Amino acid sequence: MNWQSIAHETTTLLQDLIRFDTTNPPGNETPCVEFIARLLKHDGIESQVFESAPGRGNLVARLKGDGTLPPVMLMGHVDVVPAEADKWQRAPFSGDLVDGIIWGRGATDMKQMVAMELMTFLLLKRANVQLKRDVILMVNADEETGGRMGAAWMVENHPDLIRAEYAINEGGPTSIVLDGQVFYVCSTAEKGSARFTIRTRGQPGHASLPHKDNSILPLARALTQLIETPLPIRVTKSARAHIEALANGVDGDVRANLLALFDPAKHDHAVAALPVPDVQKRRLSANLRNTATPTILKAGSKINVIPGEAEAQIDCRVLPGVTLEALEPELRAIIGNDIEIEFAPFSPAIESDPDSPLFETIARVIAEHERGATLIPGLITGGTDAKSVTKLGTKVLGFVPMRYEGAVMTGLAHNHNERVSVANLEFGTRVLWDVVEKFCSKT
Repeated sequence: MNWQSIAHETTTLLQDLIRFDTTNPPGNETPCVEFIARLLKHDGIESQVFESAPGRGNLVARLKGDGTLPPVMLMGHVDVVPAEADKWQRAPFSGDLVDGIIWGRGATDMKQMVAMELMTFLLLKRANVQLKRDVILMVNADEETGGRMGAAWMVENHPDLIRAEYAINEGGPTSIVLDGQVFYVCSTAEKGSARFTIRTRGQPGHASLPHKDNSILPLARALTQLIETPLPIRVTKSARAHIEALANGVDGDVRANLLALFDPAKHDHAVAALPVPDVQKRRLSANLRNTATPTILKAGSKINVIPGEAEAQIDCRVLPGVTLEALEPELRAIIGNDIEIEFAPFSPAIESDPDSPLFETIARVIAEHERGATLIPGLITGGTDAKSVTKLGTKVLGFVPMRYEGAVMTGLAHNHNERVSVANLEFGTRVLWDVVEKFCSKT
């Protein structure tokens, strides 16, 4: 294959995808998925676009195999989170290519993966690969607000079109360099969502006559306690597998500090001592506890009125096995029993066994592309559309094959100046192609 030409095509494709403003809300993903449908049709591949609501497009396409084995699905979403354009060095939907870097919202979450998946899908068709499995491509709306209009809608309304044995999806960290050893992460579990609102009440009145029964004050104290007191350490099967796999690849103090992460008394010192960027330290810590992060505050409507009610919305992510009944005592131990807590609908964590033929294939391919690199299982600290697809019995692996390119290119998802390198896009496309071709072809 002419990988130079393929890299150029994938780069252009990602730029084009970024230039569709699919900020969610409102999403408006239909023009973007219709663009993908036209690209597929140009190569002789039929696809179907389903709108869960006006403008909320979802695409499904299929390359037929001989049915020897069940299908594999490549899945992704094209909606993105909002961007504060005035905080960016380049316009968020420009898709600018500058010095080998592609800029734009979605460049790492997750239009780059959609571009790699689409290119892999096109190459299977162009190379006339004889498949022992059907290969399905699903591109969704609405992942960034929970997937109700995207993957969840497809599972409910068109399950037979997307039913597969395995799916390759977005993941958490893509790669980690630790003490000179390179690890690629294939996520086999992800946290659940237990978002909630805490609410306090007080005595309203004129702000010129301050008093201590101001609803804002107990809310501020509760938030301070919640931020300064992390929820307790919980060692799950997935977190243990991830951290022990890292520890098995290194020696000395780094190994000792990794294993010390499991000990609540040693955790903070151990994570601080690890020679990795801050975002990776926070991710390792979040692997071992439920997290509760204040994101939205509401209180008062006029500057000279003491508000009678104040509230904060908390984005809470829970580990595998944790229920609301187990979570609430952890929260109460920190904020007390006088604060009102109102939970949103609960979405439990998902967890699967990394011991699978697809995981083994990915491990072999990674070793071929980067000598000495190791594939390890991981836990996604956020949530993805995997929570919907697994309801069909699909084993979902979160795997985005991207090299570690230093701290400056780490933690860019949902951040200002989101961007990805052309070199990494090419690397990822090569790896993904090899994985799918080896796992799905007859030869």
